[in-house]
This record gives sequence, structure tokens and C-alpha cells, in this order.
Amino acid sequence: MKTRKRNIFSLISIFLLILLDQYTKHLAILHLKGQPSFVLLDRILEFSYLENTGAAFSSFSGKQTFLIVLTTLVIIVLAWRYFTLPAGKRFLWIRTCLLFILSGAVGNLIDRLCRRYVVDFIYFVPINFPKFNVADIYITVGVAVLAALMLFYYNEEECGTLVSIDSFLRK
Repeated sequence: MKTRKRNIFSLISIFLLILLDQYTKHLAILHLKGQPSFVLLDRILEFSYLENTGAAFSSFSGKQTFLIVLTTLVIIVLAWRYFTLPAGKRFLWIRTCLLFILSGAVGNLIDRLCRRYVVDFIYFVPINFPKFNVADIYITVGVAVLAALMLFYYNEEECGTLVSIDSFLRK
């Protein structure tokens, strides 16, 4: 019963995170498309509309079919890993990271499927960082925290459980 409640909570969380991502992209389309940048913090943070047909840093630009297939496979593997992690509080942080990564991947996949591009609109000015969106934030934070956890929190055996192919096959 605990597992079922956790899975329902997880699916609701993913849905809400995706909804927030899609809502912010909708707002970007309505208010930023065809408009000059909206300066939130002068020389620090701007909102500026971009249709990204590639992946991170516009890599694989124009290769939508490849990106859709790759993203779908990543989502399947991460979802499978999420639902096959050992039960218990010890893996709560990994589950949380995977929820964020999955939500971001699905959010950007929705864009690719519905629009044939990903809506990016957040621009961090001081380092001339490429424009990004809320789904990208989910993915970046999820991956960064997961990496830190694997380096400093989980022991070698627990990390092996997370990435082991054998653990996939045994489930």
C-alpha cells in the first residue's frame, strides 16, 4: 500500500511539475514572442523568446526525430529505474532527483512533439549563458544533486544499485 501511495504521489508531482513548465512556456509564447527582451534584473536576468530546434546549447539542431527517440528512451529508462529502486527512505533523494529529471524531459518532449521545437526564454546575462526554460532547470538541478549524492552520500554498493544493469534484469 505504501508503494502504491508513493507512486500516485510521484505521478501527481510529475504532472504538476510538467504543468508548471508548460504554463511558463505558454506565457513566454503569449508575452515574449516577437517582442524585445523583458529585463527582470538589469545586466543579470532577462526573459527573451527563442525556438530551440536542438538540445542543450542548440546541439543537434534540426534533428527532431533523433531527439524525440532519444528523449523517449531516456524517459523509459529513468521511469523504470525510479519504480525499481529499493523501497525505503534511504533512496528518497534519488527518487526526488529522478522526478525532476523525468518532469523536465517530458516537458521538453511535449514541446518537440507539439511544436517541433522547445520554447526557451530565460537568459542569464553575466555569463552569456544560452537561453533555457523551467524544464531545463528541473533537469540541471536533478542531475547536479544526483551527482553530489552519488559522490558524497551514497556508498559504492548503493551507487551500483542505481546504475547496475543487473538490477534492471532482476526486477
